[in-house]
Amino acid sequence: MKYIVLVGDGMGDRPIEDLGGKTVLEVAKIPNMNFIAEYGKVGLTNMVPARMPPASDVANLSILGYNPRKYYTGRGPLEAANMGIDLKDNEVAFRCNLVTISDERMADYSAGHISNEEAKSIIEELNSKLGAEDIKFYPGISYRHLVVFKCSDNEEQKGFVNAKCLPPHDIAGKKIDRFFPSRTPQAEVLRRLMDESRKILADHEVNRVRLDLKENPANMIWLWGQGIKPFMPKFSKLYNVEGSIISAVDLIKGIGRIIGLDVIDVPGATGYYDTNYLGKAEYAIESLKKKDFVFVHVEAPDEAGHNGDLREKIYSIEKFDKFVVGTILSHFKSSKEESRILVLYDHATPVAIKTHARDRVCFAMYGTDIEHGDIKHFNEKEARLSKFRIDKGHELMEFFIR
Repeated sequence: MKYIVLVGDGMGDRPIEDLGGKTVLEVAKIPNMNFIAEYGKVGLTNMVPARMPPASDVANLSILGYNPRKYYTGRGPLEAANMGIDLKDNEVAFRCNLVTISDERMADYSAGHISNEEAKSIIEELNSKLGAEDIKFYPGISYRHLVVFKCSDNEEQKGFVNAKCLPPHDIAGKKIDRFFPSRTPQAEVLRRLMDESRKILADHEVNRVRLDLKENPANMIWLWGQGIKPFMPKFSKLYNVEGSIISAVDLIKGIGRIIGLDVIDVPGATGYYDTNYLGKAEYAIESLKKKDFVFVHVEAPDEAGHNGDLREKIYSIEKFDKFVVGTILSHFKSSKEESRILVLYDHATPVAIKTHARDRVCFAMYGTDIEHGDIKHFNEKEARLSKFRIDKGHELMEFFIR
């Protein structure tokens, strides 16, 4: 049996007035996901446990079958795992966004989706001027980077871990002074670094060029998503299958590395609208020649939701359906191999609020041994008509495989 999990990050949404009260999934042309819904099994689940943030790290741990309440230690250490950073027991990893601040407001959580080359130059400059024996900056992809703090004792480590830090995409357009790190003495260290980064980046060559091109400058860092090194059992031990994971973002690939999945890098996979949709599907099919499980993640719908870009969210979902879901579905419909396909999103990212929401998640599974339901389309409204529910999202993988 081959098991394929296809995740359109942030695809879920809420009724939109400009769409006649329909959601993005209701109006998008998604014949392949609709096929899976009609000839498979549709249901609803909660990927984010109560009182936990509706974040991609929490939700994707749930999709992969890991209870976030038991295994989640923060976003930073998950990304560190993919970047080859071996976190020590006395270290704390923070996600470090390059952001654009304008009129003391969060104008852009991604600094105009700054390029890898530009961002690397900035992060290296920050490390040379703000880094120290106990503070290290690591360049990642586009606006997504890391800062690791080495702690002198447990109390200092707890102070970093327990600092209240909000993700920048949650405060789009808002005055930043109310959202700086707080709650612990170590939060002052974080605020100082963030303030000092503004002085360094104000006249950085990369930003001078970006301003000349009328592009958003990376004029500040924003620290959030902190945590310590996690410990999780291998996926193969839990589910008795070997597998692979395909994504453009360090977070997802980092989870994959920690749980023992092969991480496949697809040329042209960017984590944005221009990602290589078809390449992800083709590499997934190829990986299943040697493995029995593959997890394919596409970030673009989530980015469109954060940008409040309705048109692009619809378009990215349609490309996900055509090039990822359609390619894989067509392959296995014509194959003699037994297979199961699960298509879903990790959380909703409604364009109206430009951030994640803890709405229930719609999923659909299709396969040679999965009974048909009575739902015809893949969307939030029809999923609510289904009687199939899995209350705890991390139990969905067990149901799917067993």
